[in-house]
Amino acid sequence: MIGERIKIARKGAQMSLRDLASMVGVSPMAISKYERDMDMPSSEILIRLAKALGVSLDYLLRPTSVSISQPAYRCRISRFKVKEREAIQARIQSWIERYFAVEDLFVNEYPHLFTFPRIDRKIKSLNDIERFSGELREAWGLGSNPIESMVQLLEDKRIKIGLFNASDDFDACTFWVNDNVPVIAIKDNVPGDRQRMSLAHELGHLMMDLNDGDDEEKAAKRFAGSFLAPADVVVYELGNKRNKLDIFELYELKHKYGLSMMGWVHRAFQLNIINDYEYKRLIKLFRQRGWDREEPDKQYPPKKTHRMERLILRALVEGIISRSRARELYEGNIMDLIEENKDIYGRDTILTDI
Repeated sequence: MIGERIKIARKGAQMSLRDLASMVGVSPMAISKYERDMDMPSSEILIRLAKALGVSLDYLLRPTSVSISQPAYRCRISRFKVKEREAIQARIQSWIERYFAVEDLFVNEYPHLFTFPRIDRKIKSLNDIERFSGELREAWGLGSNPIESMVQLLEDKRIKIGLFNASDDFDACTFWVNDNVPVIAIKDNVPGDRQRMSLAHELGHLMMDLNDGDDEEKAAKRFAGSFLAPADVVVYELGNKRNKLDIFELYELKHKYGLSMMGWVHRAFQLNIINDYEYKRLIKLFRQRGWDREEPDKQYPPKKTHRMERLILRALVEGIISRSRARELYEGNIMDLIEENKDIYGRDTILTDI
């Protein structure tokens, strides 16, 4: 219904009823009635609503096509305001609807299909997580090698990945679309090791079957570390027992495996490679130097997700959609999209054929 679309767009724009009413030239009560489908805005009001909300008329008139479960957030919840949370959820709703619409153009090739691997997902203890993460890597054919791109890996496994601008209080959230498609939304523009940890952490939430009462965050954090740096890899790189770990050594390992320097410290302690004294010494050192907020020297590069954009380009080039429809699905300038992807598709062909 149109009321739900207005409400989603308003929350995405972080507007109050009063804010939107003032821009459109109606009362807050009128906006409230529109959102509850108690009244239908006239065509003139619809145009004003679309302009004020920064969306197309087609967006307002299009029925909501997906249902989203309540997201499970990983954030500084005490500072993560309800208004911002609602805004992120609204942006996610708009993005995932467009993503599904794009995939539906090639529905025979890209079904919205996700299946759990055939491994024992039941976690009996924190130590059992090491077993589970290893079996998951094996089921996905990863071996013990560094994972080049967590974004690419999860998208290949039919897990939708979205990157969103948000405050520092937000890290990630996980939810299901239509009860059968897993989605992970993470903060954009962060160092690559933090991005990878967020994705691995949320993957743990999706994959593990925990006992009632288990500390889900602690379990997901353990999974993330063990998935990015399996136990045999950590022992191979650090040895069975160490008295001390060197900062440059941790820096090199971070750039080899995409796990933060602090993450390597945690893994060494979890696997009893270092003792409690050395662990606490390193934690204290990182905090004193501010490395718990931003680690030193060159950052590990983050990855972008371009799958949806490439599908839009393909549909445009093959004449399945018009340029205006491509712009709507992309929510941006389609020529900018073409420019970004010219190395993939060929500049001359793209620019001359459309």
